[in-house]
Amino acid sequence: SALNHLMDGDALLLIEDGVVGARKGSAFAGLLEKTAKRCSVYVLEPDLAARGMKESDVIPGARLVDYGGFVDLVTSHQRTQAWL
Repeated sequence: SALNHLMDGDALLLIEDGVVGARKGSAFAGLLEKTAKRCSVYVLEPDLAARGMKESDVIPGARLVDYGGFVDLVTSHQRTQAWL
């Protein structure tokens, strides 16, 4: 449902089990690829690794970030919203 609230230019960071949605061929891969054309899509790399995935498993257009990158995203955007 978070994808329905994104506006052009927003950033989406997938964390925890949400990173699985960015896996090539997943049920959400097509939606996230479309989203990446109008918004920045990020995947938290430590969460990806914890689930046995690597960068080559992730859809085109998604960028991996570490914890420092997570903090940078939060501080560089006016508002943040967590979806559980």
